Amino acid sequence: MALNKTFSVNSIRFGANAPLFLIAGPCVIESESHALRMAESLGAVASELGVPYIFKASYDKANRTSLSSFRGPGLKKGLAILKNIKKKTGLPILTDVHDVSQVGPAAEVCDILQIPAFLCRQTDLLIAAGRSGRVVNVKKGQFLSPWEIGNAAEKIAGTGNEKIILTERGSSFGYQNLVVDMRSFPIMRKFGYPVVFDVTHAVQLPGGEGKSSGGQPEFIEPLARAGTAAGVDGLFLEVHDNPAKALSDGSNALPLAQFRPLIEKILKLATLVREWNPK
Repeated sequence: MALNKTFSVNSIRFGANAPLFLIAGPCVIESESHALRMAESLGAVASELGVPYIFKASYDKANRTSLSSFRGPGLKKGLAILKNIKKKTGLPILTDVHDVSQVGPAAEVCDILQIPAFLCRQTDLLIAAGRSGRVVNVKKGQFLSPWEIGNAAEKIAGTGNEKIILTERGSSFGYQNLVVDMRSFPIMRKFGYPVVFDVTHAVQLPGGEGKSSGGQPEFIEPLARAGTAAGVDGLFLEVHDNPAKALSDGSNALPLAQFRPLIEKILKLATLVREWNPK
């Protein structure tokens, strides 16, 4: 399970023997003040706990269940907000890109470009993201086996960019349900890239509320513990200070008040795992 690809973003190191890192933030940019407040709150906790942290938020959620669902401020305004957050907090920034035209502008602002799960087989998008020179985080589609995500990584690496992260977010299991096969983590790590567990999307119930997705946030902690014990390199968490009022994915978000207690537990477990299984 040794990783052979190493790289860094700011002071965060990815690869062999690196500490567990976090990608966390609200699903979508609801307003500049809210996104900045979340970044500052999450960043403060991460700093106090000594865990490498990347802020995430989307300027557009192009795959919402309903046409009437909130999508975000859009590319231009959203990137301006993310640029300001980066300037004020110094945090590395991750955001989604949905088509080739968005890659260039997003790469000018963000440190990590994320390929959404539904788009993980879009060759032109993967190649454009690779050519940007930024770190590329590929969400494994709910419709793919862990072996198949290696094809997406190969498309990016073919551009000469091997700064790749692979993220597990669960597999479709019947209608409106996802499950996580813990075997997928060691399988995906065999490609040589860091593997992240998107815990909060794994507890999502796609389309479970008819016009929006439902969720089972009570399973966030046990799944986060399980993934950490399985040896993931990072955790991805959508966090909101008031999930009931969130404009996207509130039903599967981790409440901000639970962020510190969860990470405190996870870090203890991550330390043990790295002592037992040095990479």
